[in-house]
Amino acid sequence: MQDKGAIDIVVNIRTREVVEMGAIPTDDAFRDQIRQPEDQRGAVELAEYIGRMNEAGIDHSLLIAARCGDMQVQGSTAVPYEIVRDACEAFPEQFSGLAGIDPTKGMQGLRELEEAVRDFGFVGAHWYPHWFDMPPDAAQIYPYYAKCCELDIPIMMQVGQNLIYNRKRRLPSVAKPICLDRVAIDFPELKIIGIHLGVPWEDEMIAMCWKHDNVYMAGDAYAPKYWPASVVRYADSYGQDKFMFGTDWGVIDPVRAMREVEALGFRPQPRAKILRNNAIRVFKLPFDPIE
Repeated sequence: MQDKGAIDIVVNIRTREVVEMGAIPTDDAFRDQIRQPEDQRGAVELAEYIGRMNEAGIDHSLLIAARCGDMQVQGSTAVPYEIVRDACEAFPEQFSGLAGIDPTKGMQGLRELEEAVRDFGFVGAHWYPHWFDMPPDAAQIYPYYAKCCELDIPIMMQVGQNLIYNRKRRLPSVAKPICLDRVAIDFPELKIIGIHLGVPWEDEMIAMCWKHDNVYMAGDAYAPKYWPASVVRYADSYGQDKFMFGTDWGVIDPVRAMREVEALGFRPQPRAKILRNNAIRVFKLPFDPIE
């Protein structure tokens, strides 16, 4: 990839197909709470989103085949792996896939994860602890951590608080960043990425990254101008090898996110790592880093 633009590691697919199948877990009350613009609330086709990426200066995005809860429980949603696979095959320069994890599926879920990586070319796994009311160190998720080690892929998960995404399904905040401590000890080969900054325990998330070589964090789901000062200092200094950029689109618009990252004034070397190089290294993406 010649332009050496940014890589967004947290992007939700919002095509008409996904919207019409009811695989968007948020409601209008949540969208009002995060003050999402009206023109970003409907379906956005891939070609249109690539236009947003180009405007923002983002070369590549990781698309999540998100699994939001046990599908036998009302209010849960899931994006089929095949939809993300097809998007990545249609636009391989722009997209790579992440396999959403549903720990309630047992061995079937493990087989699906292996197929997503080995046959579909997905580059990592993604998990929402709160949707399953399981902390990151819950026994039910451990087989999936082991499978990620076997497949040599990272796993990202939301840590910190979660909001009320849908008034019909209120979820507990079960994933304090400190829960990653035991996981990192038990799986030292596993690359673990705490997404959503760990807010309001962002300093706890930084502590986990500092303690463990295999723990990383991502600045997504919160507009960069609202990133806590301690996070910005960490990413621009001793945490520059442990921090990655993301939007969590459709929560944060990529054009806005990149504009606000630039306004934070990162030094050139940390900026290159945050926006591109760390993602290439952690996800083993076949692109050139910024030297």
